[in-house]
Amino acid sequence: MNHIVLIGRLTGDPELKTLDSGTSVARFTLAVDRREEETDFIPIVTWGKLAELVSQYLSKGRQVAVAGRLQIRSYEAQDGQRRTFAEVVAREVKFLTRPGGQTLSGETVDDGDMEDIPF
Repeated sequence: MNHIVLIGRLTGDPELKTLDSGTSVARFTLAVDRREEETDFIPIVTWGKLAELVSQYLSKGRQVAVAGRLQIRSYEAQDGQRRTFAEVVAREVKFLTRPGGQTLSGETVDDGDMEDIPF
């Protein structure tokens, strides 16, 4: 089983791109606090309609919950070395609070049926 759930704040606005195939992809980094007063910075990627919604409604400082799977990828860098990195492919994003602590009702957006979005 490969399932990850994270709660954290966006370190910057999501970056939305459209691939040649027409598929949307959005990337952002989530700052997740640990108990030891350390923070992990987790790269998150979303696809399709979820990517478009994340790009439209999320911004730096927004607190969210992300559910998805861990993906490990490798590539050859320009210097010829093989590099490996990890990212979370989000299947669901729940909007929690805005910067400044304003709480919300907890809108949830997932990569399933996007026609039933409550906003």
